[in-house]
Amino acid sequence: MPVSGTIYFFTFGLLLIGWIIDLFLVPSMERQADLRFEAGRVDYNIAWILLVFLGLFGIHRFYLGKWITGIIYMLTGGFFFLGVLYDFWTLNELVSEVNRTT
Repeated sequence: MPVSGTIYFFTFGLLLIGWIIDLFLVPSMERQADLRFEAGRVDYNIAWILLVFLGLFGIHRFYLGKWITGIIYMLTGGFFFLGVLYDFWTLNELVSEVNRTT
């Protein structure tokens, strides 16, 4: 799913055809997401806001308690933006992992 989301972003939803297909697929994806993601001390919304607006500085990593990678992101511009892209793909899993351990 993360890779397809990136493809959708750069191709405008596969030239709008993907958006029409998603109208039928999103309800089932929402039910699956409710079962998959863990509630806990770290809020998904805050983590996403920090990633989108301050991801190059690693602020979302500090929020997740990942201090070492937060410092690395801060010094390298989000690990030369590749780390930020990776976090866009995996942030929900990172937040769930942190919420499971606390």
